[in-house]
Amino acid sequence: MLPRRKNMVNLPPEECPLHLCMSVIGGRWTPAIIWYLSLGPRRFSELKDDIQGVSAKVLTTRLKTLEADGVINREVVPTSPPSVEYSLTELGLELKPAIEAIVAVGHRLKERKNP
Repeated sequence: MLPRRKNMVNLPPEECPLHLCMSVIGGRWTPAIIWYLSLGPRRFSELKDDIQGVSAKVLTTRLKTLEADGVINREVVPTSPPSVEYSLTELGLELKPAIEAIVAVGHRLKERKNP
């Protein structure tokens, strides 16, 4: 029988940086929101059109959560009627390379499934 190896990460899961980051960007729609906002500010309706299949309720919830986590900014634009624009914060922009890496792997996985 092989000896059991000890975990080299000595942090509890709630303090693990990987666990914390994945709790922020994990979920079905969050990476897509970050992806589209990495291209520039977007209004709610634009994001809703960009992300096919997301409901308005879920998009609203995800945007509020990302704002609370400091990943996105929510700015009320003084138009008539008022509109809201979302953009990435500096912290959110730091997630862009991670999302791009996930997209690159996604392209390679897609090529393997559809040669």
